[in-house]
Amino acid sequence: MTQEAAPAQFILRGNAAGGILATDEPLSFWGGVDPATGRIIDVHHPLHGQCLTGKVLVMPSSRGSCTGSGVLVDLVLSGRGPAALVFREAEDVLTLGALVAEGMFGVALPVLRLAPGPFGMLSLETEARIGDDRLEAGGLRLAISPPLTTALALSETDRAMLAGEAGEAVGQAMRILCAMAANQGAARLVDVSQGHIDGCIYASPANLVFAEAMADLGGTVRIPTTMNAISVDRQNWRAQGVSPDFGLPAQRLADAYVRMGCRPSFTCAPYLLDTAPEADEVIAWSESNAVIYANTVLGARTAKHPDFLDLCIALTGRAPLAGVYLDAARKARRIIDVDLPEGIDDGFWPLLGYLAGQRAPDRIPLLRGLSSGRPSRDDLKALCAAFGTTSASPMLHIEGVTPEADGAAAADADHAAITRGDLRAAWAQLNGGPAAVELVAIGSPHASLRECRDLAEGLAGRSRHPLTHVIVTAGRDVIGQAAAEGLLARLRACGVQVVPDICWCSISEPVFPPVTRTVMTNSGKYAHYGPGLSGRAVRLGSLSDCITAALTGCAAPRQPAWLA
Repeated sequence: MTQEAAPAQFILRGNAAGGILATDEPLSFWGGVDPATGRIIDVHHPLHGQCLTGKVLVMPSSRGSCTGSGVLVDLVLSGRGPAALVFREAEDVLTLGALVAEGMFGVALPVLRLAPGPFGMLSLETEARIGDDRLEAGGLRLAISPPLTTALALSETDRAMLAGEAGEAVGQAMRILCAMAANQGAARLVDVSQGHIDGCIYASPANLVFAEAMADLGGTVRIPTTMNAISVDRQNWRAQGVSPDFGLPAQRLADAYVRMGCRPSFTCAPYLLDTAPEADEVIAWSESNAVIYANTVLGARTAKHPDFLDLCIALTGRAPLAGVYLDAARKARRIIDVDLPEGIDDGFWPLLGYLAGQRAPDRIPLLRGLSSGRPSRDDLKALCAAFGTTSASPMLHIEGVTPEADGAAAADADHAAITRGDLRAAWAQLNGGPAAVELVAIGSPHASLRECRDLAEGLAGRSRHPLTHVIVTAGRDVIGQAAAEGLLARLRACGVQVVPDICWCSISEPVFPPVTRTVMTNSGKYAHYGPGLSGRAVRLGSLSDCITAALTGCAAPRQPAWLA
């Protein structure tokens, strides 16, 4: 019996009972749930303000950040987690978190998958009880099938690693890896050429416990492995006034991964590095925007690996051969026709990505009607990042733009559209804050060298408004190039602060100016996550809009001309 055929299937066994918290919209735990309270902080989500502690959380799947697995582990270990997770679609990020919570910390969290009919019926109930083989909720009674077991074909080297012959850290990594492969229905593992670690962000104490445990067990990565942005400026956080209660564990987390042989690149845009993969290269990246960009723009192959699994793959050099590693899974199952306005600027692309994710929250889309827009690599970076906030998909295609778009549509693909009215509504949704702007945020994902150039040219030597901070987050490599080119000095002369190592989804006070009430950004990703993460209003615009806000202290009073 396949997962799709079973009315109710255990992914991870367990008993639970609690009130039902149901939604038909996926949720990212990172940026969407406060690990300190269990409350949903994503202001754009229908469940905003609800507490999931002790609830049977019923939703189609997860979406957004790979760091959601770490947030879930922390919630479970602190007693603030849900009683159970019930999904309708395949789900990896939170499932991996539940697997780690049980496998490494001995705390079980049941995870189920229901067919669409039973899922809809359960969503209408108020209380549920999950037993060893049965789900009961109101008048609903369902037998729960046991977890699927897949005959995983392991190589001789795989079996040796699983047996602990390469050390306990590698053995633990292989156990987690094999369990995840079974969940994904993989028949075997595949070699990967490089990794990218997302779990180095200090999302919760659980991330630190996991990383230091693996490092203390002697874990060393087997493949070249870069690191995501971390939660502090590693060299300067003390001088910046960051509390040691946060700064020390955040630095220890980064140090643990460096100790295991990871490259301290500290960037959420590894595709900007000289190690960026080539077309068809089989890699293992975590960090949602990086995964989507690698698959979509570069034509490389990587699943959207959750935190914790990213290290397991780096320690073994192996990944489950499933999902978009396979040709068939890279097909588009939804075709989206886009009404492309005339005279667009770079502010169009993050808005489009945000809407595309809403139109295709659970499948790969093919976007049509955009080739005349000629998006740059930075435009595609912004689109992919925004798409990843509203969709669980690890990639998309753009007809006439991305390398695999020709023939990408599956035979049974359905259709949707993004109209001019949809663009206007999304712009209004992401621009609800006051006109006065105290902070301009550039670099989510990390700014490219081209973006640094454009910002310096747009400012043209003029100083920022005295009440408006301007902060750019960028990777160390890009900052080094900007310094060599003289851009760094030009930006600083205008009052712009350029910060390494952290990015906007991990920045905190006092690096984030406490006086801020409204943020202006050119990032659709941060426009979505920012209100929940910072507690401030966030406005979205083009880089030119951000420059105007930086110089005047005010956002543009009306929507862009191309939306009129």
